[in-house]
Amino acid sequence: MAVELKVPAVGESITEVQIGEWLKSEGDSVGRDEPVVMIETDKVTVELPAPVGGKITKIVLKAGTTAAVGDIVGYMEEGEARATAAAILNAPSDGTSEAAPAPASAPTPAAPGFVMPAAARAMHEAGVNPADVTGSGPGGRILKEDVAKAKASSGTMKAVVPPPPSSTVVGGDREEEIVPMTTVRRRIAERLVEAQQTAAMLTTFNEVDMSEIMALRKRYQDAFVGKYDIKLGFMSFFVKACVDALKQFPAVNAEVREKNVIYKNYFDVGVAVGGGKGLVVPVIRNAERLSFSEIEKTIRDFGVRAKKNTIRLDELQGGTFTITNGGVYGSLLSTPILNPPQSGILGLHGIVDRPVAVDGQVVIRPMMYIALTYDHRIVDGREAVTFLRRIKEAIEDPSRMLIEV
Repeated sequence: MAVELKVPAVGESITEVQIGEWLKSEGDSVGRDEPVVMIETDKVTVELPAPVGGKITKIVLKAGTTAAVGDIVGYMEEGEARATAAAILNAPSDGTSEAAPAPASAPTPAAPGFVMPAAARAMHEAGVNPADVTGSGPGGRILKEDVAKAKASSGTMKAVVPPPPSSTVVGGDREEEIVPMTTVRRRIAERLVEAQQTAAMLTTFNEVDMSEIMALRKRYQDAFVGKYDIKLGFMSFFVKACVDALKQFPAVNAEVREKNVIYKNYFDVGVAVGGGKGLVVPVIRNAERLSFSEIEKTIRDFGVRAKKNTIRLDELQGGTFTITNGGVYGSLLSTPILNPPQSGILGLHGIVDRPVAVDGQVVIRPMMYIALTYDHRIVDGREAVTFLRRIKEAIEDPSRMLIEV
């Protein structure tokens, strides 16, 4: 009996998803609860597990297809598969013979993995056969580096692999690759446009001397690592500084809801991190209650899981303020865009040794530009500038946060 594979409910108010990579092919054996296909939403990527053990009989929706919750993406046949994927693919097409079942003692060969577009191009250029490549990515996916390893180990040219269907030759060796925009990327685009259309965004700038923070980290780093098993980074200082400033300027922590301003007495700080599918902003809940070590551990956990696309949907919702650090990518200055319905976002940038005037003398100091983008509908310019100055003062003299002056 055919078993339907359906798009699951992946979160409140989410009705549309995009089919991601198929981890199994038609004819592949699959165990119960084994991931079959990736489902991409505007926030996270989740795995669709097999509801029963058996084999994949038909793939209905291919990777890149847009689907709704409840749509059928494929079919399975329940029960132990009698043949491996390779045997099914190589069986005669006239139906006169059937692939013999594998001996009970023989291990089941691994099904061919999903070939990433970059890997497909590399195989075509190098003339490497996919059968000679072992995928090292999630679910056995074949990556570009896997192709290089296969080529290096074989030392010979294999059969030429056709170019990926998403590549179009437009003349000579010039190619264009057509890749559907992922649900995550489309949603990011929509929210960025939405922010510019609905909020009165304005950005103010300042610069911070990072000397005190850097000295403090150096002084206590070994003790901090020894006690908490994690390094003391810069982000925890900025989270603490933001909470301190938000308490003094509640409008920056508020939001516009219809014709009302909603002020919040809690501080859920979103921290932008780069993930496997793009930038995501997981939220540090009740940041005002957390210690430096708890903040650092939370950020580290978010960073690890963002790369694996395993951050939960509820962890990306409900922030009251956001911090984004373009400095890790080399940015010197930028104007961050609000994350609706929030009214403020702090942009951090690279730390650069620059000559500055201190007590009438020119000295070299590690300086960072910081930027605050705010919704001018509820945050006045004076509030925004003073808020950013408070961040600067707290970072340049961290003890001020302890005694709240």
